[in-house]
Amino acid sequence: MDSGVEADVCANCGKEASDAVKLKNCNACHLVKYCCVACQKTHRKQHKKACKKRAAELKDERLYSQGQERPEGDFCPICMLAIPLPMPEHSAFMVCCLQTVCHGCDWAAQKRGMIDCPFCREPRPRDDKPALSLVKKRVAAKDPKAIEHLATKYFFGRMGLKRNLSRAIKLWEEAAELGSIEAHFKLANRYRYGQGVVQDMAKAVDHMEKAAMKGHVASRCNLGDLEFRNGNKERALRHLLIAAKMGDKLAVANVQSMFVEGLATKQQYADALKGYQDAVEEMKSPERDEAQAISFKQHMTRRQR
Repeated sequence: MDSGVEADVCANCGKEASDAVKLKNCNACHLVKYCCVACQKTHRKQHKKACKKRAAELKDERLYSQGQERPEGDFCPICMLAIPLPMPEHSAFMVCCLQTVCHGCDWAAQKRGMIDCPFCREPRPRDDKPALSLVKKRVAAKDPKAIEHLATKYFFGRMGLKRNLSRAIKLWEEAAELGSIEAHFKLANRYRYGQGVVQDMAKAVDHMEKAAMKGHVASRCNLGDLEFRNGNKERALRHLLIAAKMGDKLAVANVQSMFVEGLATKQQYADALKGYQDAVEEMKSPERDEAQAISFKQHMTRRQR
């Protein structure tokens, strides 16, 4: 029996579906159906090749079709605009409410004389102890943002904490299970480079893919980098095109390099550049431009001292 053709009969014994016979799809490929576990096990050797091929195709469909929009956490909760990449250079994380506020909204609040959090209006912690206390309260409430934040502090030994890699890994794993996209990204890097865990590229890729399919741009770029290094240039290009259209400047540069090397078409490069420019334009605001100008002036003043 052809294992590659979906039908309303058991792929092994040929029983037709009826009120008495309930068929179940192969969970991996959905190509064939079985009347019982015994038939599925018997048919496994014959079906294995087609199953593996179709399962890989389904995985790729999900990988390249999902995560083409920035996640909710990438948007400033005040102006509701996506925060430019890389986010740490254009925003501030507020431990009081666990919100990431863009520099534009933060600057606009400061101009109005507000020195407290521009989102929740609570006083900003002035040192590590009260900040850590706020984070731990949210960790106790199983807030994935707080758990991921605490994990990062343990990993780098910040906020008055002693560096503890095993503790950081456990917290990241917990945050990932609770839905933290950033935790998947951090775990991917740890497994990729063997930091605090035994190096495991399969686990690294798994975490990268989970984050990328939720819209994490850096994870998408990292997948492109890995595919390129492994010689899978077409797969790498697909990842980079997605990242470029989400506003990643480095992804555009990499697509340009592939175009120069004959690995991408002129149209693909043009699409990446246009998508990037559109994304950047959508992230602009007068407040952000002003905050960036003020930051640049302060930077130049420090250099001249």
